[in-house]
Amino acid sequence: MIRAFVGIPLPEDASRKLGAAQAGLPSGRPVPEENFHVTLAFLGEHPGPVIEDVHLELAAIRAPAFDLSIAGVGLFGDNRHRVLYAAVAPEPGLTHLREKVAQAARGAGVALPRARFTPHVTLARFNAGLAGEAAQEMRDFAARRMNVRAGPFAVEEFVLYRSTLGRNGPVYQEMAVYPMGGRGTS
Repeated sequence: MIRAFVGIPLPEDASRKLGAAQAGLPSGRPVPEENFHVTLAFLGEHPGPVIEDVHLELAAIRAPAFDLSIAGVGLFGDNRHRVLYAAVAPEPGLTHLREKVAQAARGAGVALPRARFTPHVTLARFNAGLAGEAAQEMRDFAARRMNVRAGPFAVEEFVLYRSTLGRNGPVYQEMAVYPMGGRGTS
């Protein structure tokens, strides 16, 4: 079984800026800079042949390149914060690519949840979730980082990643890289 997802890697400059935003994290497990990405679709665990079918579908995607920007920091989890994230500014090209990736995954037989797409970069995880004083401390930490910005940067490829869970968090390995078309190509 292969645990996999499709995402957009961040350029080094953007990763450094987001890594700096993690400084002084009061609790939680920070995501290493080399793992920063924008998830387009989490595929879950599947046998190798299913992942190969996904790869073939992804390789057929034609979508134009576009620019992305990071704009601010927030928390997921209303009652118990579970994730500190950097928000991705709205971008129609990203939404278009996300739809094509979801369609490709479904075409390969992978059932994706029909959840609302909230593009972001995960900065830290809180396994049990944060509540009470720890949650307030994290809200204050995030509020002090609302002006964090990175980009715009060009998105000219997307990646099929393998995710291996380990004691120190997941390790991501590129399985395939898919180039995007030029600007205005779909």
